[in-house]
Amino acid sequence: MTGTRQVRPDASTRTTLDKAADENFPVAPFFLPRAWRDDLMAVYGYARLVDDIGDGDLAPGGADARHLGLAPEQADDRLAMLDAFEADLGRVFAADPGAGDGAADGGHGDGDGPHHPLLRALVPTVHRCSLRPEPFLALIAANRQDQFTGRYETYDELAAYCELSANPVGRLVLGITGTTSPERVRLSDAICTALQIVEHLQDIPEDLARDRIYLPAEDMKRFGVTEADLAEPEGGAPVRDLVAFEAERARLLLDEGTPLVGSVHGRLRLLLAGFVAGGRAALDAIAAAGHDVLPGPPGPTTRGLIRELGAVLRRAGREG
Repeated sequence: MTGTRQVRPDASTRTTLDKAADENFPVAPFFLPRAWRDDLMAVYGYARLVDDIGDGDLAPGGADARHLGLAPEQADDRLAMLDAFEADLGRVFAADPGAGDGAADGGHGDGDGPHHPLLRALVPTVHRCSLRPEPFLALIAANRQDQFTGRYETYDELAAYCELSANPVGRLVLGITGTTSPERVRLSDAICTALQIVEHLQDIPEDLARDRIYLPAEDMKRFGVTEADLAEPEGGAPVRDLVAFEAERARLLLDEGTPLVGSVHGRLRLLLAGFVAGGRAALDAIAAAGHDVLPGPPGPTTRGLIRELGAVLRRAGREG
């Protein structure tokens, strides 16, 4: 198994993993056991790469396309890249985790293992933690949906998208840490949907530049917000009221999911509290900006994150 974990990073792989520093919460903090950190970063690398493919945000040079058996010029064909990525995911689950570097290298066409370095890094995680393919496939499905769907009429439609784009990540964290249960999955889904909504609020201008709006159209109509309003350099009162409404929806979901933190112990409790605190601190930053996210994404401060982390842990102590 150690052979498959020794990934030889190239520039595209490093660029993908480096994005962990930009998240609202720590992805694999130092206080976790080394095995958990490795597994969480392997899952993060997968999730980040599939999002980068779906967003057309890959490192220049076509290295990712070459890893997936495509010509470099096909890196701009997002559907072809997603198809090739899904095929490589199949090799993750077919790979022999004990075969050493031969399986890790996975030569093109030999069927011995995945071709992309980030997917090779996933092999020991999948097999050691007995992870199923469904959460990984859901993340691919979400990015395929992004190629065809850029608007959501109702909140329920947006929540269904989050079921593909966000909730699988929380389920994978539970799988890695061996803490999966039906109730924990339910609570995790609430947290992950909330974190996705927060990210959507932070990224409204960036998403609009990709011709995507992750705000329910019914809510935009209710607050009198048009797509042209979202393209302004600053948000007017209707936009800020809309953002405040969606932010409160996310905060309530975080509250609903917070008992997950109290249901576990030790360093895992601290990790999950960090996820919740990151979302709450980001919401505080949005509120501090007067709910005007159009000039740029309001990000959580270190002080705010620590304050929220303490609050989440105190609540977990009462409920645990």
